[in-house]
Amino acid sequence: MKTKTLFPRRRFTQGLLAGLLAAAAPLGALAQDPAARILVGFPAGGSFDTIARILAEKLKVELNRTVLVDNKPGAGGRIAVDLLKAAPADGSVMMLGPDALRALYPFTFKKLSYDPVKDLVPVATVSEFAFALASGADPKVNTVAEFVAWSKKNPEKANYGIPARGAPHHFFGMVLGDTIGVKMQDVPFQGSAPMAAALMGGHISSSIDVLSSLVEPHRSGKLRVLAVSSEQRAPQLPDVPTFAEAGYPGITGMGFNAMYAPANTPARVVTTWNQALARVLAMPDVRERLLTMGFSPVGQSPEELAARGAQSAKRWEPVIKASGFCAD
Repeated sequence: MKTKTLFPRRRFTQGLLAGLLAAAAPLGALAQDPAARILVGFPAGGSFDTIARILAEKLKVELNRTVLVDNKPGAGGRIAVDLLKAAPADGSVMMLGPDALRALYPFTFKKLSYDPVKDLVPVATVSEFAFALASGADPKVNTVAEFVAWSKKNPEKANYGIPARGAPHHFFGMVLGDTIGVKMQDVPFQGSAPMAAALMGGHISSSIDVLSSLVEPHRSGKLRVLAVSSEQRAPQLPDVPTFAEAGYPGITGMGFNAMYAPANTPARVVTTWNQALARVLAMPDVRERLLTMGFSPVGQSPEELAARGAQSAKRWEPVIKASGFCAD
């Protein structure tokens, strides 16, 4: 008799457990929010994409949700902004964007499809980076002073390569030319790689690029970084002086990239993302990876990012207007 009743009870118990587990599964799934996306307005494999993927990997744990990188390249990041504008304001879509969206484009484009203050809700400054002046095959100069002296003797040859017109590099070059008293001609390229090749080949006399693009060519001796725009020397190239140390304190400033949310995103959502990013950017392995790339982790508050964007816009507006440059 015992044998007859043992197995039915076991089957009943197993069935009950299976039913309870099935019922509990949806509740467990609800504990994790749906996947979030970080829009990146630049191609896969670039520095912005790499930074976004470093963040996404860590944010999965900090936010307890899957975080994906969604590359939407084109128009210097403005395509990604248009997508951010149309995204739900619930924390499911964010954008990692350059400072140019806030500080340059409002003055370089007559028609802009977004309002940089209303449509880009500040979440956190992610990292900052220095710009650098580099020389190549011709002229063979090793210091800013030597380059300035050569430029004054050869003003018709004094030029500077830039990855694209209308970017911060472009206007740093204008400030440099005004500072040294030489009207240097900008020479635009489609990215850093062809510009570096032209500099190494002696086709342009100098270039201005983000430091991260120049570290390895400088170390290998293919190019020479003459000065950096940061207030202190870059840890990646401690042998290279700042512009201030070279006698030009007016050529100081950092570019930055930041995380933005769509308009009308609730403050609690912004705070959640800001705090998660702060924890990620404080992680030793994340800091090391960013520093190796030539970026310094920041992690500012939304208010600090808003103030930084406004300050950067205030700095570049008169420079851009004086230049007469228009991108459209």
